[in-house]
Amino acid sequence: MTVAPTLQKYLDQSVTYDLIPHAPTMSSTRTAEACHVPGEALAKAVVLRRDGGYMMAVLPASHHLHLSALKSQLGHKVDLASEDEIERLFEDCERGAIPPLGECYGLDVIVDDSIDARRHIYMESGDHATLIRMEGEQFARLTAKAWRGHFSTHD
Repeated sequence: MTVAPTLQKYLDQSVTYDLIPHAPTMSSTRTAEACHVPGEALAKAVVLRRDGGYMMAVLPASHHLHLSALKSQLGHKVDLASEDEIERLFEDCERGAIPPLGECYGLDVIVDDSIDARRHIYMESGDHATLIRMEGEQFARLTAKAWRGHFSTHD
């Protein structure tokens, strides 16, 4: 697999992007290292459970999510979704290789403001051996309806 079919259909409708094959990795930090890209430019997805449904938080791979900050910004309770829950939501993706574009999977999204200023954005494609690269303004366009906030800190 390279790009998850749901993601590819979504991207092909509105943006141009490059695929970067790499040796299989099992974390966003290792992916950034393997591809020689800054961790601040690699967008990672964290799937959250809220109000009987799910949403996605997007932040740089080099950052940690602060759940308490996110809860206060959203104004309601959120918790991390389990791997099994995530697997059901992203059936066409390999476990642990979730793309940070929850809109195409029907999820509400909140994007950490620290990622918006990047010239290029990199992201998982749905597998552990392919990275997607696009212009930062295209990523911003794809996430234009997402909430924005500050809920992470650099490692």
